[in-house]
Amino acid sequence: MATTSAAGKQTAQRMSSEDRRVVAGTMIGTTIEWYDFFIFAQAAGLVFGSLYFGPLGDTGAQLASWATIGISFLFRPLGAIVAGHLGDRVGRKSMLVLTLIMMGSATALIGLLPTYGSIGIWAPILLILLRVLQGFSAGGEWGGAALMAVEHAPKDKRGFWGAYPQIGVPVGMILATLLLFVLRLNLSAEQFTAWGWRIPFLISVLLIVVGYFIRKSISESPVFKELAERKRESAAPLAELFRHNTKQVVLTAVIFIANNAAGYLLIAFFSSYAQKSLKMNPSAVLFATMLAAFGWLIFTMYGGRLSDRIGRVRTFQIGYLLVFVWMIPLFMLIDTRNIWLYGIALFLLTVGLGLSYGPMSAMYAEMFPANVRYSGVSIGYALGAIVGGAFAPLISQALLSGTHWSGSIAIYIMVLCVISFVGVSLVKETRGAELGVGAPLR
Repeated sequence: MATTSAAGKQTAQRMSSEDRRVVAGTMIGTTIEWYDFFIFAQAAGLVFGSLYFGPLGDTGAQLASWATIGISFLFRPLGAIVAGHLGDRVGRKSMLVLTLIMMGSATALIGLLPTYGSIGIWAPILLILLRVLQGFSAGGEWGGAALMAVEHAPKDKRGFWGAYPQIGVPVGMILATLLLFVLRLNLSAEQFTAWGWRIPFLISVLLIVVGYFIRKSISESPVFKELAERKRESAAPLAELFRHNTKQVVLTAVIFIANNAAGYLLIAFFSSYAQKSLKMNPSAVLFATMLAAFGWLIFTMYGGRLSDRIGRVRTFQIGYLLVFVWMIPLFMLIDTRNIWLYGIALFLLTVGLGLSYGPMSAMYAEMFPANVRYSGVSIGYALGAIVGGAFAPLISQALLSGTHWSGSIAIYIMVLCVISFVGVSLVKETRGAELGVGAPLR
């Protein structure tokens, strides 16, 4: 792959075979991460309570089961710190391969995990430990994927190339939802609870194998190569990050909060709300969710491309305005219990979600200097995920139970949109920023 500088190519050109391997390699890890999250969230709502936390009673078991989802987020910053530090020292590619193996292996092992009835207290302990490992590895996954895509990209296509790791979210949702849809159509409730739920976890092994060979075949980021050639690596990248770039870390977290919270409602909460509270058909709800995931994919790619034309900040702002305006109508349509209106509501939400997610990789990479970039984007992303999405389904359920009005959830997300809108408005436009060693701080 020809480049005009280590910071990336300056002129537009068609993707070479190496380019395609790069973007595929960056997408595969986020696909596995979100495939895992969706199947884990579904299993937590349907089977983990009775299989792993039964002695706590029905209510206690279900609460403990939901808590396992949020636990992983608490360990994402640690994973981001470790992977970011090593990624800034030993390279993006090495950490991408390692985090992929760790994350995928933990997912597959959950599918083999004995239940409480078989091994007693060790069953929930091991489930939690595997979930922690997933969170730790996911903390370093996104930052490396985002940088590999953006640092390989032509200067005028960073937003578009950077959208590839972002579409791992909807692609993972599509794969997981399609598989669950097929299982629920062909298995009885008893069969699904007894063994059927394990199938999606075990199938993740295939994704790991494919992702491993793709990532092993791609070259190291050109920016990191330049760092190595000039021997400009910091002796302590993490210390350097917080000495000079604390503001950027905080802003990256704040910018992500609203998108992450609204996105997790689409991934985890809406399906549960529609089935349990509104008593809508489970198969129809899963199908509508899958169609919404396709919308998220389309508008995420469009958001990345749009940011190359009008700028990252403006694209983010448009996205958050759309999410803000749509939240009240969204819940009004969902509460009709009409599956067509439910599907339309979710699909139109993905317009704003995509525009406020597609440009993220490029903007975050352009906000940090090369020697602390992996650490900066990974830690900021992980912190934003904790504040935004980790407990969004739990907060939404608490609001619904306390107010008996779904609009309270809409207001909650609207407040977060205002916060993230202000955060992104404080960033000086990054489009066109130099990414190489010695580039000025944004």
